Amino acid sequence: MLIDSHCHLQDRKFKDDMGDAIARAAEAGVTAMITIGYDMASSRRAIEIADARDSVYATVGVHPHDAKTLTTKDGDELARLAESPKVVAIGEIGLDFFRDLSPREDQYLAFREQLAIARAVKLPVVIHSRNADEEVYEVLAEHAEELGASEDRLIGVMHCYPGDLSLALRYIRLGFAISIAGPVTYAKSNVTRAVAGAVPLTSMTVETDAPYLPPQRIRGQRNEPAQVRAVAEFVAQLRGTPYETVAEETAKTASRLFGLTADVAERAGGTR
Repeated sequence: MLIDSHCHLQDRKFKDDMGDAIARAAEAGVTAMITIGYDMASSRRAIEIADARDSVYATVGVHPHDAKTLTTKDGDELARLAESPKVVAIGEIGLDFFRDLSPREDQYLAFREQLAIARAVKLPVVIHSRNADEEVYEVLAEHAEELGASEDRLIGVMHCYPGDLSLALRYIRLGFAISIAGPVTYAKSNVTRAVAGAVPLTSMTVETDAPYLPPQRIRGQRNEPAQVRAVAEFVAQLRGTPYETVAEETAKTASRLFGLTADVAERAGGTR
């Protein structure tokens, strides 16, 4: 089992060969992939793709870059979209103080509104955080109990985790998984490597963020879900752990997070 916990199959860069990319992922051992919504149109398209493919699941949400566009009507639609059977989370949502493409006040409002939607529909959240480590943590700490945090339940995932190990462990205590992406393979990624080497596999997922953030071996090229194997292999090397262990344990974490356990296990066994 191997799961790409975060990709964007609806991106225009997959316009001509999305089916081939999904097939290559299957050949690489990827049993499931989560295609992530980042605005209203991409959320609708994510559901369409997921509905047509057994191995693909969807999330719906509005990225902090587009927070200024989120309306009450959009929020109502996100709640309706979240009822679709293949929707497994709300996201990606959060704060981005690096580009600041939406005013920070609007980012906070959209973040909190979508956390409320997640609570109402009882789904986990996919979190984007950039140059806003403590700010995002504070918001999530406020909402963790409402999202259903417990020893048995993961309530979200920190996408392409950007922070240090100390903060990662704080997120884990809140009930979040830590997602490791292609940048862990880059030469100057010591902070990310420290996280990938120490975080329990029971709290770790792996992802591509395809078509973005390709691993070092294809840097400069389009990324795709099959490359999540390169991420898992690198994490295994860092930890001195067999690749098969990292692939299986991170897949279990993603399955538990997104509620995929029985479905993905059946597919991995070749019965679907």
